[in-house]
Amino acid sequence: MEQKLAKHGMFSWFELQTTDVAAAKTFYSALFGWKTEEMAMPGMPYTIISAGGEQVAGMMAIPPQAQGMPPFWGVYVSVDDADVAAKKAQQLGGAVIVAPTDIPTVGRFAVLKDPQGAMITVMTYVKK
Repeated sequence: MEQKLAKHGMFSWFELQTTDVAAAKTFYSALFGWKTEEMAMPGMPYTIISAGGEQVAGMMAIPPQAQGMPPFWGVYVSVDDADVAAKKAQQLGGAVIVAPTDIPTVGRFAVLKDPQGAMITVMTYVKK
C-alpha cells in the first residue's frame, strides 16, 4: 500500500463481502479486467484484487457472524488509532458494529455506523 493511503482520513481499501466468491471473481475480472490472487489470512481465505498492477481491494465470503446480510462493497478509511476513532464515533452519536480488532501483519480495524445508519470501516495499518 502506498504510504499516502495510510494517512489519517484517507480512503485506503475496498472490500467485497459476498455469498459466492468464485462467481464474483469471474464477474469482476471479466467486467473490469481485474486480476485476483489468493492470500493466506488467519481463519479464512481472502482474495486480493489488482488493477493496473496495483493491489486495490479484497474479496471474501460473508463471515459467519454476518450471515443473512446481502453481499456488499465496504470501504476502509485510514486512522491514526482505530480504538480512538471507535470511541469518538460513539461520542458523536454513531455506533461501533465491530469492536477494534487486530488483523495480524495488517493492522487494527473497527466497523462503525454513522448516526444516519451508513457503515464504514476504519483501519490503523501496521507500520512497515
